[in-house]
Amino acid sequence: MNVQRQLARRRLDERLALTRKADLTPPRAGWLRAIRDALGMPARHVAGELGVNTNAVFAMERSEQAGKIRLDTLRRAADALDCDVVYALVPRSSLAGTVEAAAGRALRRSTETVRRTMILEDQGLDNEELAAQERVLLNELIDSRDLWRA
Repeated sequence: MNVQRQLARRRLDERLALTRKADLTPPRAGWLRAIRDALGMPARHVAGELGVNTNAVFAMERSEQAGKIRLDTLRRAADALDCDVVYALVPRSSLAGTVEAAAGRALRRSTETVRRTMILEDQGLDNEELAAQERVLLNELIDSRDLWRA
């Protein structure tokens, strides 16, 4: 069992737990525009802070709204708004759950042919034996570097 990898997954899952619960869906106009409007800050002020013209500020806002803004540009614009950019990849489920699901899929792919052959030859395992063997193989797959090989 790769304890370091398991511990890393658990630590990241704990750090990301609050993020999963937060609604970080960008406003329709994008964060830059929404925050600038909420502050009542004119585009010319942001432009002055950034050393660009107002058209460049509007272009940044459109770029962010379209999901095409560069991260370094977003950080500069956020700084001009006295904000920080919080950058994270938030798994849709826990990291442990993602690994377990992938291991389950890999296990089913690798054992399906063997299972069918054993049944045809009347060598099938009973459900309890099968479940025990699957648990062992699942744990081996979870810790294996081969888990993500197609």
